[in-house]
Amino acid sequence: MRLLSKRRLYIVLLGLIIGCVLTNDQMVAVAAQPDPSLQEAGDGLKVNVEDMVAHGGMGDAKAILHHCGEAASYADSILKQLSHSHPGRDEGVASLNDVIRQCKRVLEIGAQADPGVLLNPALKARTAARSALKSLGLAK
Repeated sequence: MRLLSKRRLYIVLLGLIIGCVLTNDQMVAVAAQPDPSLQEAGDGLKVNVEDMVAHGGMGDAKAILHHCGEAASYADSILKQLSHSHPGRDEGVASLNDVIRQCKRVLEIGAQADPGVLLNPALKARTAARSALKSLGLAK
């Protein structure tokens, strides 16, 4: 009888431990889901930086400028929406500021420049945007 009660005790304890682990994982998963408006801004940033580089490959300077302006706008929007306790905030903010800085470079160079000249800062902006989205947990 005594052996059976110890076995039951171990099973109950093991069940409690596993239950706590599952509950904590579920809580972390729920807490890790970003705000829908933040996710929407992240999606907009991703689409615009990808389109910006794609148009750069096609030689369309006006489209690069347009998408770069939109990307900077989305990056600014994300910066304003981020809470101070958001996971990965420090890395994300640095990368988003880099997106804005590189896009300002593109806009300063202007549409009259060769698209190849615009492509270098556009690529840097895309790399920074990808890093920001990954740091902030907004990458899909």
